[in-house]
Amino acid sequence: MNPTRRRRLLWVLGLVAAAGLATALVATALQRNIAYLYTPSEVLRGEAGGQARFRLGGMVAGGSFQRAPGSLDAHFQVTDGDALMPVKYTGILPDLFREKQAVVATGRMQGDTFVAEEILAKHDETYVPKEVADKMGQAHKKHDVAAPGGKEAAR
Repeated sequence: MNPTRRRRLLWVLGLVAAAGLATALVATALQRNIAYLYTPSEVLRGEAGGQARFRLGGMVAGGSFQRAPGSLDAHFQVTDGDALMPVKYTGILPDLFREKQAVVATGRMQGDTFVAEEILAKHDETYVPKEVADKMGQAHKKHDVAAPGGKEAAR
């Protein structure tokens, strides 16, 4: 093989290796940042598996919110109509956070409690995240209960 062809071959192999490395790094970064949404009943059934970080979606159970005066530690329960999941969060909650409202929390399981790193609350009275609305609709059908607001609540 003459030196020119050899140099071209080395350049092509170098470019292929660099592209492969870049693709692997991007795939690894995306894999780490993916957080799947689960409802409390799915988590309790073990569908979240060994996921280190995931999103928990549902409604804040009425009468479950507790916060000590002067503390940023909040304790509440999230429900999907089938199960309750205790949640602990340290920080300032969104202004629209309240009981009996849709919530999506990102975090990890610690024993039987979900420790949230981030809390997202709905932004107006007609909005529920689509994933949460779909899973809550399945729970309403399962229990033969009319969904509040019908399909319009999911938009």
